[in-house]
Amino acid sequence: MSDWFFKRGRRDGIDWMALDSRLDSSVSEFWSRAKDIWDAGSSFFARFKLTGGKRLASEAASECLTLAVGGFFVLYALALPAFLDFDEGRFLTGQYSVKFLDAAGNEIGQRGILHNDAVPLEEIPDAIIKATLATEDRRFFEHFGIDVLGTARALVENLRANDVVQGGSSLSQQLAKNLFLSSERSIDRKIKEAFLALLLETRFTKREILKLYLDRAYLGGGAFGVEAAAQFYFGKSVREVNLAEAAMMAGLYKAPTKYAPHVNLPASRARTNEVLQNLVEAGFYTAAQVHEARLHPAQIVETRATTSPDWFLDWAYEEVQRLTEGKNQYVLTARTTVDLTLQKQADEALVTFLKQRGRSLRINSGALVAMEPDGAVRALVGGPDYGESQFNRATHARRQPGSSFKIYVYAAALENGYKPDTVVRDASRTCGRWHPQNYGGSHGGGGRMPLWMALAKSLNTVAAELSFAVGREKVIEMTQRLGITGIRKTCSMALGDYGITPLEHTGGLATFINGGKSARPFAILDVVNSRGEMVYSRETDEPEPAQIVPVNVAEGMNQMMRRVVTDGTAQKASLDFTNVVGKTGTSSGPKDVWFVGATGKYVGSVWLGNDDNRPMAGGNTGGQLAAPLWHSFMSVAHRDMNIPNIPGLEPHPVQVAEAQRIAEFKRANPTAAADGDGSKGVSPTMTAQARDALKRITTALRKAAGVAEPTTAPQHTPIDGRPAGPATPPRGDRAELDTRGKPAALASQSGARSPLSPAGVP
Repeated sequence: MSDWFFKRGRRDGIDWMALDSRLDSSVSEFWSRAKDIWDAGSSFFARFKLTGGKRLASEAASECLTLAVGGFFVLYALALPAFLDFDEGRFLTGQYSVKFLDAAGNEIGQRGILHNDAVPLEEIPDAIIKATLATEDRRFFEHFGIDVLGTARALVENLRANDVVQGGSSLSQQLAKNLFLSSERSIDRKIKEAFLALLLETRFTKREILKLYLDRAYLGGGAFGVEAAAQFYFGKSVREVNLAEAAMMAGLYKAPTKYAPHVNLPASRARTNEVLQNLVEAGFYTAAQVHEARLHPAQIVETRATTSPDWFLDWAYEEVQRLTEGKNQYVLTARTTVDLTLQKQADEALVTFLKQRGRSLRINSGALVAMEPDGAVRALVGGPDYGESQFNRATHARRQPGSSFKIYVYAAALENGYKPDTVVRDASRTCGRWHPQNYGGSHGGGGRMPLWMALAKSLNTVAAELSFAVGREKVIEMTQRLGITGIRKTCSMALGDYGITPLEHTGGLATFINGGKSARPFAILDVVNSRGEMVYSRETDEPEPAQIVPVNVAEGMNQMMRRVVTDGTAQKASLDFTNVVGKTGTSSGPKDVWFVGATGKYVGSVWLGNDDNRPMAGGNTGGQLAAPLWHSFMSVAHRDMNIPNIPGLEPHPVQVAEAQRIAEFKRANPTAAADGDGSKGVSPTMTAQARDALKRITTALRKAAGVAEPTTAPQHTPIDGRPAGPATPPRGDRAELDTRGKPAALASQSGARSPLSPAGVP
């Protein structure tokens, strides 16, 4: 047999024996060397073998190191949300200084960092700084951002008093909350606050943190910072305040709305005395030095209105920055859409409701938005107390809308072939493991009904089935067209499982009231720079509103939402003088209750809930809570009968009667009609019986409102056949009535048109 592998000769082939020998020797040498290294290492570490107490200490140190590493990762996980919220651009790079005007050109407030940072720390009086530190954080220059001793002392005092009598937050923590967080009472917020305080301490010196606090603390009346507060309360710069005035201002940090001297002077004086006592206890002043301040308390000056549309201005300030971005204009004057009378009424409506019923219902917060159908926002309330928390719930709080979200599902259905009278079944398919159920727990009885009735009854089964049948992607696309962001495709999306803001919700509904045309909420009419040059004008810079929803869909939605008010869950929102459309909403818990509704003049939304997302008292719904609050506000918001008709609806009988009355008046008084005075006073053709009836209604309304009867009746002298009012009528003492029986003085105080005005009557 031939040696084929080595046919070329062994010299030219591979010496496999040598190769095998070399591999074996190499492996053996490596193993031997490894054992030597192991033995050497074992011998070396054997010298450090511990026994007894030393071993226990070593084990303890090892465990501590392990726990420290684990704790580091836990702290990092807790701190990460706070680090993500830290944005120096919010307070270091802001360059805007904006003066705001109402639509008539009257100044209503200011916003901007330049307004607050006008006075250097070196020029702020010693009394202001010491009063602030003595009241808010006496150990400010000693701690590292979190005052552990102060927090422990406050905890002991609170436990001893069984109430919150001392705050444990350091000045750095308060600054972190003011700059980055809301005032919600939650563990999550406190954790963020602590980490942000530590971060502030690492980024800024103590003097810089103190200056930031003095410039950004809210001190009531729309004033941010001690300089703005001194101008507001005393009409002078903070450089000129005395000890008594400094003590009064320092007392406002805790609760500016509660202790503002314009609001409650006795409470303000009592709080000022507490601050003066704090100055003595901290060793900053002697009792003799503060005695003079007690004898001569601070005297405030009436320099401007004590109320400021702060919630609206905060949002308007954001809008100004958005509209002027990239134009290199920073000192600006903006004319806004706000109606100050409407804003005050909205504030009072929400605050009154929460004061009267909030405790029993376990509700501590809410928001209210009112705008016209074209998107012009007239009133915006972002919470119950601006002094306590400046977090704007109307524009930034995303809460579950519950069944009020169904209007977008039904709109998508109408756009895809459904009609208000299309017959549907009270049933729905399952989606994964989820099966929709109606309020009360049933999964639908299978009954057949028209589409409008399903919306009026707010059946979850029908809404879910519509979203499946039409396509959830189309529902999302509908919300995006209407300006609502963040909606995700889920099985229960038709029931409002994703949060939206009250402002977005109001704008979405306004599109239907606007006949299907875009109605994105806006606050700014025009902006000019310091030289008077136009920087932005809505009239010229914004395009005509696009038709984003077909007219027939908008009209169909209005017809169905009208039945929600007349025959469904929102009957408590009904007004007796005009048509109302809308939808209630209640999230699980319930944690949120809503009503979004509209007349032909105003579109409004009401949200009620808790900042920390706690459930309210069980059994409450949007129809029971939010709808009555909306009704209360809208009852006083409509100051005249100049109410356009809602597309798709017949005019309300009261408006028809008013239009007929005005037409009759014009025929009987052509001169008055030509002069445009047909709406003023009482018609001379009014019968004695009608006049007596109006007088009785006026008396009853005055008694119900607690308004005293006038001591002297106004004298009317006929001029050209028309009654003329007194030259100086007593405030709130007019005898005229609008068509709903509401005193016309409510309208006259705000410069509104007379309730008998013919303009715009359908």
